[in-house]
Parts: sequence; structure tokens; C-alpha cells
Amino acid sequence: MHLLLTLLFLLGVLSQDDKLPLGKITTPYGEILLTLDPRTPRHRDSFIELAEAGYWDSLTFNRVIPNFVAQGGCPDTPAGFTDPDYLLEPEFDPGLKHVYGAVGAGRDDNPGKLSARCQFYIVQNPKGIPRLDGDYTIFGQVIKGMDIVDRIVSVQRDESDEPETPITLKVEVVYLSAKELSALKAANKD
Repeated sequence: MHLLLTLLFLLGVLSQDDKLPLGKITTPYGEILLTLDPRTPRHRDSFIELAEAGYWDSLTFNRVIPNFVAQGGCPDTPAGFTDPDYLLEPEFDPGLKHVYGAVGAGRDDNPGKLSARCQFYIVQNPKGIPRLDGDYTIFGQVIKGMDIVDRIVSVQRDESDEPETPITLKVEVVYLSAKELSALKAANKD
């Protein structure tokens, strides 16, 4: 249901000639396609900037927990959470919730709830994770490929929830028209 509402919202803000940027994450298990929400513009633009720069293409899903999240983009350096060039002010919108397939920005326990723009996660819990609402910025929603996310969180992992076999990322931005987005919506009706 939330997927249909997300697609309807995006179709409502998209004119006939506009192209909507979508995130495409390619993994060894398949592709994940996600919307980038206009209600969190700094996070959306940051995701686009890093994807177009190939930032994540040498990184992995570094933390996978069934019924919680698949998290990727950790550069394995402390600077990932402290480098001011990679921090963003939070953007909380009451209409964006931690539902199944929500895409959010990772962060440490900093008091300002600043996002580490290099990290993102995908909510894999079918019931959502409402306790995270208002604490972590949601900036997208998976519209295709949650079966891939489900497979990713099911892999063998070590005591720190890192996959024993690295799950590589190739993150890019693709642009769809209103017509293409409508076709995708029709193909994903439940």
C-alpha cells in the first residue's frame, strides 16, 4: 500500500515532460530501484551527487540484520561520521515513515541527529520500524527489488552483522518520465 501511495505522490508532482531521478542499486543478487523523495531535498540531492560520482561503487552492504535493515556505504573509516563534508542536517517529514522498503540516511549518536551522507539503509522489517521515525531521515522508498533486499539480509554474517561474503554495490541514478513511472506502478500492483 505504501508503495502505491509513494508512486501516486510522485506522479502528482511530475509534469508530463519531467524526468524523475531514481536510485538504482546493482548487487550480485540483482537490482533495487528506489524513489528519491522531494520532501527531503538535501538528502535526495546528496544521494544523486554521490551516486553520479561513483562514491559507493567500491563499497558494500556492510551491515545486514533480518527484520531490521540492510545498510551500505560505510567507508570503514571514522571520518565517515565526522567529516563535515559528509554530514547533513536532518530533514524530518511526518509523511515519511520507516515502513518496509523505506530508504534512510545512517548516522551515529550525535545530538544534532546529523546524517552521514555516505551511509544509507533500507528497512527490511515487513512491519516497519516506527521507533526510528523522527530520529533518522527517510529520503526514499524501494519500488522494485525488495526481494533482493530480503535475500541480502538473509546471508551468513559475522558477530558485527557484516556479511561473511561482501555484497558489492553499484549505485547510479536513472531518470524516468511520468509515463514510465506509471508503467512501473502498473507492473508492481499487488
